[in-house]
Amino acid sequence: MNALGNSVRSVRRQRGLNQEYFLKRLRSVLAHGSVLMLVLIMLLPLFYLVMMSFKTSTEIASDPLGLPSSLYWGNYMKALSSMGYVRSVLNSLGITLSVIVLVVLAGAMAAYPLARLHNRVSRTIVMIMALGLATPNFVTITPIYVIFRDLGLLDSYLGIVLAFTALKLPLAVFFYTSFIAAIPMELEEAARLDDCSNWQIFWHIIRPLLTPVTATLSLFVMIMVWNDFVYPLLLLTDKDKLTVMIAVYKFVGNTGVDPTKLFPAAVLGSLPLLLLFAFFQRQILSGATAGAVK
Repeated sequence: MNALGNSVRSVRRQRGLNQEYFLKRLRSVLAHGSVLMLVLIMLLPLFYLVMMSFKTSTEIASDPLGLPSSLYWGNYMKALSSMGYVRSVLNSLGITLSVIVLVVLAGAMAAYPLARLHNRVSRTIVMIMALGLATPNFVTITPIYVIFRDLGLLDSYLGIVLAFTALKLPLAVFFYTSFIAAIPMELEEAARLDDCSNWQIFWHIIRPLLTPVTATLSLFVMIMVWNDFVYPLLLLTDKDKLTVMIAVYKFVGNTGVDPTKLFPAAVLGSLPLLLLFAFFQRQILSGATAGAVK
């Protein structure tokens, strides 16, 4: 009887384990399926954009939601010849990289004393910087335009770089301040015993530790500056200095839109940013996750 009872309990235990394993697998499949569905929904506009860029005007008019009968590359040829693509991409790339360098350096240097000085003044400055993140862009358009006009910085690379740097600096200070505050003070105390100055401590000890948050910050700044439309349109007028987003906007007319030029231009405008992210994704992801085990 004892053997029979043990056998029954063993069968029930195995059945329970099988049911638990089945439920875990079911939850895993549902979770992965939900994530995959969300990703497909998010990629649907991108797929539609690329699909439309290969269709002729006749196909767009007759079947706007259908697949193209063939890949018509003539749309891209017309868009490339009309938008000054290489020049606009180089302008966007130069402006974006310059802004990232300035924001990273200025933000880190400003955040270091703010994170180490625990007084009312430093907390007030951090709060003011945080409020800068909540300020809508349209509020700063007029003051920036007037100031840059009086300084003679309109229609210049320096002006647009300084404008973006000032707009993104609060984000950098907010990022770096919270990160530096978590770095142990013992590292700095050991450096002071070796007669290191404040600048040497920052440059040789604190700065290398900021790699994780710098990677994340650079990604945010890159996306925001590359995709920004308002400030390049406001501050730049020379066609040789226009960014790629402004070059794409040239295909939006006052009376209508030519989809055979607008869609390929939009693809071409987004392509460099996607290539940069694909090329540096390993560094970006490793930098973003390195802070979790700091």
